[in-house]
Amino acid sequence: MKTRTLLLLSVGTALMILLAGGALLFQLSGQKTTSEATPLGEEAAVGDARVVVLDSELLGDRLIVAMEIGGVDDTDGIDSFRLVTGDRQLSALGPAEGDRCDGITEVRTRCLIEFDVGEVDGTSRVLIMRRGEQQATWRLT
Repeated sequence: MKTRTLLLLSVGTALMILLAGGALLFQLSGQKTTSEATPLGEEAAVGDARVVVLDSELLGDRLIVAMEIGGVDDTDGIDSFRLVTGDRQLSALGPAEGDRCDGITEVRTRCLIEFDVGEVDGTSRVLIMRRGEQQATWRLT
């Protein structure tokens, strides 16, 4: 092929990419991008689970979230929680002694979830629970 043909093909390809990006941007502009945070103390339904986040407390490098949770038997249900901070996303620490959550049961139980926030910058803390296609958020600080 000649150089001129290759240049015309590359310009044409660049224009098609630009048009596809514009179409995607137009699609995304019509979507609802944020969800309302659930107030502390109010029940949120996330899939088949029911959650009430009661309070959060910072003890040293640990953020402890108190909640009531139930509605379904799921031993790995606590893995649905993430803590989003200004610079990272954290998973809940594994179950241990005391009142720590070690799963979800059909009966609503009161328990605690801990996150290690020792290396987190900033003070923004948003708790997110995702199950299937549904999600709930709580602003902790």
